[in-house]
Amino acid sequence: MSFKNKVVVVTGGAQGIGKCICDEFEKQGAKVGVIDIKENPYFQGDISEEETLVRFSKKIITDYGHVDYLINNALPLSKGLDSCSYEEFNYALRVGVTAPFMLTKLFREHFAEGASIVNISSSRDRMSQPNTESYTAAKGGIAALTHSLAVSLAGKVRVNSISPGWIDTDYVEYEGVNARQHPAGRVGNPLDIANMVLFLCSDKAGFITGENICIDGGMTKQMIYHDDFGWKLS
Repeated sequence: MSFKNKVVVVTGGAQGIGKCICDEFEKQGAKVGVIDIKENPYFQGDISEEETLVRFSKKIITDYGHVDYLINNALPLSKGLDSCSYEEFNYALRVGVTAPFMLTKLFREHFAEGASIVNISSSRDRMSQPNTESYTAAKGGIAALTHSLAVSLAGKVRVNSISPGWIDTDYVEYEGVNARQHPAGRVGNPLDIANMVLFLCSDKAGFITGENICIDGGMTKQMIYHDDFGWKLS
């Protein structure tokens, strides 16, 4: 997979999974434009704000002229029924769903031939912990937005999403039950996600669009009951 001189836009690319995605594209010769609320070498800004998205998109087009790949990765706020305000809930949706929609709209006429969008959802689009409603709603929203955009952009841009499970951004290697609850035998790391992003952007994935791929080491497939198969839940 060669991405020499391809133009990649990554939201939330200053750290964690986003930074790993940027690094892997750059290793393959791509030109990467990042937007993040945290300091970074390209563009610092809050993607919940329309004016920021407009300024960022204009900078990308001025600097590069087109976009080959758009990676919507920025992390929404995670709060729930116990503490999430109306504004906070809508802020999470603006970051997690509205911004990916608007960036697609802003870049629509500037996507190159063979362009691809990859949206980073979460396995929380299908499972939850208590009081995480804002994050879960945003991740479920972007998973659904994916197949809608894939149809609207048919023949011009392929659109897919990835739902990461437990990804340790510090590359900690876990043992015991934390590893065993994953049929793959380990907790994930950012490279597990970045590798799939690059694959979905490559010509090798040319027949894949509108799809959501859950990368969770099989964690959402394994049924765990107390006292069955050696599981002990306290």
